[in-house]
Amino acid sequence: MDGAIFDSHSHVDAPEFDSDREAVLKRAEAAGVRQQLVPAVDHAGWSKLKSICATWPGLLPAYGLHPMFLDRHRPEHLDALQLWIEREHPRAVGECGLDFFLDGLDVQAQRMYFRRQLEIARDFDLPVVLHARRAVEEVIATIRSVGRLRGVVHSYSGSEEQARQLFELGFLIGIGGPVTYERAKRLRRIVGTAPLECLLLETDSPDQPDSLHRGQRNEPALIVAVLDSVAALRRMDPAALAEATSRNARQLLGLAS
Repeated sequence: MDGAIFDSHSHVDAPEFDSDREAVLKRAEAAGVRQQLVPAVDHAGWSKLKSICATWPGLLPAYGLHPMFLDRHRPEHLDALQLWIEREHPRAVGECGLDFFLDGLDVQAQRMYFRRQLEIARDFDLPVVLHARRAVEEVIATIRSVGRLRGVVHSYSGSEEQARQLFELGFLIGIGGPVTYERAKRLRRIVGTAPLECLLLETDSPDQPDSLHRGQRNEPALIVAVLDSVAALRRMDPAALAEATSRNARQLLGLAS
């Protein structure tokens, strides 16, 4: 798998891809993307996600309840998640987390769903895929409180000190399109100096396109722009970076190297 790329956060099950998913996945393959972790966002989407991942080699499902879609969640979905994971044996739990950026999201409800999903991940000994928008500090505190966890904070937007704390807790950070923007100085500084074994590459397709595709639908093939930006910041050969970050993803998810 020399030089192959692992997109550690891709929502290729999203409705934005329903009309051309096959073409999107073929472009990803042509760009060198060999594996993608595809996290769920709500209970209603689990079956569709499962079907898509079963149809296309290299797509790995994760199941969870995303904080931005709080209005779709019900407490009983947490029980359903536990049963679903017991039956389906996914590689990760998520996407879950906290979002203190969007107005109108019930903070207490977010905390309840988040903590319970962390407990489920801990009980099944699975990594978690975390969303933390303006909430990194509380996410770290909750990780510490639940204990015995590992995973990735995707689309990392915290500080250098918060990144250091996450690394010490056994968490990685996911780096996507935002790193390609020159104004993202703090993120670019973190990416340039963080331990290589703590980095994953991602697209968050169809969201967060790179600077050359601002305002357009993102897709997994465009991870090459992320790879090139991170490689330049770290003064690395892109193929070596692709292999290292892919190895990080496979190790986190318990996949054979």
